[in-house]
Amino acid sequence: MTQVVEAIARYHKLIESEPYIDLAWAKALQDRIKTEKLGGRPISPVLRPHFITNRQYAALVKAAESLFSAIHRVEQMALSNPALLARMQLLPAERMLAQVDPGYSIFSVTGLLDTALNNGSLRFVAHNSDAPAGVVYGDVLSDLYFEAPPVKEFRKRYKLSKLGGTKHLLSALLKTYKEFGGKLKKPRIAIVEFRPPFQSAEMSEHALLAELFSSEGFPTEIASPDQLEYRNGVLRRGEFPIDIVYRRVHLQEFLVRFDLSHPLVRAYKDRAVCMVNSFRSELGRKKVVFDLLTDDAVTADFPAPEKRAIKEFIPWTRLVQAAKTTYRGHTVDLPEFVMRHRAKLVLKPNDDSAELNSFRGAETDDLGWEKALRQAMRVPYVVQEVAEPARAVFPLMQYGSLMMKEMQIDVHPHSFLGKVHGCSSWLSVAGSNSFSTLTGLAPTFLLEGK
Repeated sequence: MTQVVEAIARYHKLIESEPYIDLAWAKALQDRIKTEKLGGRPISPVLRPHFITNRQYAALVKAAESLFSAIHRVEQMALSNPALLARMQLLPAERMLAQVDPGYSIFSVTGLLDTALNNGSLRFVAHNSDAPAGVVYGDVLSDLYFEAPPVKEFRKRYKLSKLGGTKHLLSALLKTYKEFGGKLKKPRIAIVEFRPPFQSAEMSEHALLAELFSSEGFPTEIASPDQLEYRNGVLRRGEFPIDIVYRRVHLQEFLVRFDLSHPLVRAYKDRAVCMVNSFRSELGRKKVVFDLLTDDAVTADFPAPEKRAIKEFIPWTRLVQAAKTTYRGHTVDLPEFVMRHRAKLVLKPNDDSAELNSFRGAETDDLGWEKALRQAMRVPYVVQEVAEPARAVFPLMQYGSLMMKEMQIDVHPHSFLGKVHGCSSWLSVAGSNSFSTLTGLAPTFLLEGK
């Protein structure tokens, strides 16, 4: 029995015993979560943290940092190589904005990797050049769970360490602003977002982030793109001048609503504002970036640690098209290969989209898979070898009672300027492809025995 398995069993036994079985502590915890403004519904559906050992975390950090470096390298190559850039399937506006120098060197100041962390193995299945979701929520949840009565009792036998990330996010913004050439000691920050429907400004992770930045002495406001103005060389939200834009708006979503004359775009092109992440970071959002990374012809001159990390931790990935390709050293006809080996493959849209679904071959019949492949030939998709997701049983409170449910765990190491600081654990109901109210974060702790 591994240390984590033993710890989970002990924790479950603890909460199924007096005085915790009546769940008064769980009700109090959910009330605290609500008072901390952690979303309109409980942001964490489970009653125990997700545990990772120091050894697992060290391996995760080492592998992830090698991959973040390799991704940055391939993005640089694509920007200077038209053939590689064409393979990334950019929209014309995305391509044009990618050519604009943001004023600093790194493509993705912040980012994350979607990771299947199974005992001693790990596989990175996607990269997101976005602000890591769950940084602030994860920090607050960790504080709340750390002091929950059963966790305090559990800590008498096991040492738990929190994985904070918020301070590293602010530090990354300020270091990028300095490289950009910003001179102010206390630059003003705008968190630019499209607010979800029916959610107030006070009920979001960004509201907590704005409070934290402001408390550190950096005036911060939340703004939607339609509130921005650009006049006299200054980007503003009303009377609030903006020095740093912390962009939480996906470019394709932005381009559906606005054109390239928008104040944010003009200020960005004029270098009137330091935008994090830049429009150039959209290259890293494309799923096809893993196609480039797993193409030996592209990575031939990469440093040995990066090539080793790619080989060990990234599943084989290809842009879906009518073409020959290689699979484990053999030349194959890609569409034919996809049809014949659906049980071990998954089809994913190149761009995250609410309108386009992923298709896992093992969960799709032959006819459905053929239909999915036809769609993938028309709209940019990648095909990827399946990495088995991590699963574990978690306790939940439903209708006032304790229940145990198997959940899928996606671990997201958080990158700030290419270095990993913390990670979040995203849970979903195992085997379900549809949205569930049980989807959410679990606080993540490093675990070791005393």
